[in-house]
Amino acid sequence: MSTSMTRLKRLCSLDGVSGREEAVREYILDQLAASPAEMKITVDPLGSVIAQVAGRRRAARTVMFAAHMDEVGLIVTGITGEGYLRFAPVGGLDPAVVYGRRVTVNGRPGVIAGRAFHQCSEEERGKAVPLDKLLIDLGARDREEAEKLARPGDTAVFDSGFVKLEGGLIKARALDDRAGCALLLGLVDEAPAYDLTLAFTVQEEVGLRGAKAAAYTAAPDVAVAVDSTTAADIAGVPEEKQVCRVGGGPVVSFMDRCTLYDRPLYKRIRALADRDGIPTQTKTVIAGGNDAGAIHLSRGGVRTAAVSLPCRYIHSPSCVLSKKDLTAAAALLGALAQELPAEDGLPPLA
Repeated sequence: MSTSMTRLKRLCSLDGVSGREEAVREYILDQLAASPAEMKITVDPLGSVIAQVAGRRRAARTVMFAAHMDEVGLIVTGITGEGYLRFAPVGGLDPAVVYGRRVTVNGRPGVIAGRAFHQCSEEERGKAVPLDKLLIDLGARDREEAEKLARPGDTAVFDSGFVKLEGGLIKARALDDRAGCALLLGLVDEAPAYDLTLAFTVQEEVGLRGAKAAAYTAAPDVAVAVDSTTAADIAGVPEEKQVCRVGGGPVVSFMDRCTLYDRPLYKRIRALADRDGIPTQTKTVIAGGNDAGAIHLSRGGVRTAAVSLPCRYIHSPSCVLSKKDLTAAAALLGALAQELPAEDGLPPLA
């Protein structure tokens, strides 16, 4: 397994529900410390990591690449007398992907519990069970035993391994956005051509909160949000509704629900990719959002772009990405890290 895949596998194995990103942050700090590039690293009060990296040349402007460390998951809200855990979602979770799934709470295995199919009424059958009707079963015999295993405020993550699929695909939980974190770390495997700022943000899944604070601190002139985005390229979905396609290259967006992206910058990135033979695509549906939504509104405004990885089954235990897309995204980000900080690297506003 390549270094980049080993890094991604490790990142996806770490628990990091929004607001509980400690394990992911520690791994990223270790990786940054091992980089040959000189950098100043700070952890802000919310927990985001901001690395100001010294390049081989001084940059004409502050360029920030951002990826979020957190993942969607569950938070314990109470314990029943029978020893089951009540919970609430953290981030956007479809009830259809939750029932019966394996989870871990404080490293302990559990199962999302609910009534079996044959215990449901005719009306209930075939419908997703609402999240407030589900519980986490850790195997505890009663409340007293369960309280030794978990407490309100503890979080749960899906228990889903990192698996290679056919066709050069990989399946794991938390690829949104540990894949982006891995790509940012790849930018400092050696000293970059120009100075860069890397922001590994917290709490993206609950409202872009870490990015808002990190962008205010870093004060970038231009920023690139690196994330995963929904791909619906599966049977039964009309082509115009498929959003983007796994294997089609990284997605360079012109608009989503949070951001209308800087058009000259969007066009420059697409042209740069064409120049270097890097496949790219754009989203065919105005949907989703990422840290760019907070970054582009920071201070007096930031010229912002997004480079995203097309991901099937996003916000589920089984996200699917293409290794080809990861390779292409790494090449595109590497090119941007050389172009955007240069004197003539940023196109003028149209």
